[in-house]
Amino acid sequence: MKAILTLAIFAFAVTQALGVVGSAVKFGPDSKFTGYLTRPDYTTCWKGSPPYPGLVVIHEWWGLTDSLKNAADKLAALGYVTLAVDLFGKTAANPAEALKMVRGLDQLSATTQMMSAASYLRTRPYVKPTEVGSIGWCFGGAQSLNLALNDPKLSAAVIYYGNPVTDPDELKRIKAPILGIFGEADTSIPMETVRAFEKALKKAGITHEIYTYPNAQHAFASPTVGPNYRAEDAKDAWEKTIVFLNKHLK
Repeated sequence: MKAILTLAIFAFAVTQALGVVGSAVKFGPDSKFTGYLTRPDYTTCWKGSPPYPGLVVIHEWWGLTDSLKNAADKLAALGYVTLAVDLFGKTAANPAEALKMVRGLDQLSATTQMMSAASYLRTRPYVKPTEVGSIGWCFGGAQSLNLALNDPKLSAAVIYYGNPVTDPDELKRIKAPILGIFGEADTSIPMETVRAFEKALKKAGITHEIYTYPNAQHAFASPTVGPNYRAEDAKDAWEKTIVFLNKHLK
């Protein structure tokens, strides 16, 4: 209990230092979905007054971890209201558990949850309803693309090395500009697939930016820092992400 209390106090101190307010929320039909909502603390910080743009933040295959919540806090500190969804309802301690959660995912329910999160943000009095986007890493990158495919109101989508769709006819459903971040040494998403994705986006008439990083493997810029993490590439990708979000959501 003492350790849990200490962690909670630490998390509060971090969000307070960033100038954001974060809390667990329930949303969607019958409030069946849970997530982590963070917004700028407009009573104390310099980020101006609401309404702010909103972001649905989508976790990796590890689930809604503290690292992912920290990424949501950082985005909120830059002037976004973020809702980090919890598509699994738990976190994984190792890759085997993570893979099991991914394979057991009810995609229809996950899509409903992400769309409900976007709708929830649009109803918040401190969010500008016409400026709601999404961002996700790995598993969450593919889900960010999935949300763009299913929510015509979405204003921007960021995809960090999520499995792409390469059918131009399917991509025509997208109304939001797309930012794709990929590693050229990612064996799970080969560069020919990335180029096919880029070509399909162009053919479908979707506004897009695709950036690739030489020698970078999968998860090179993930909030959960692992063995493939590349600090300089991650920093550059983050800067490009913020420029993209500011352009299309602000």
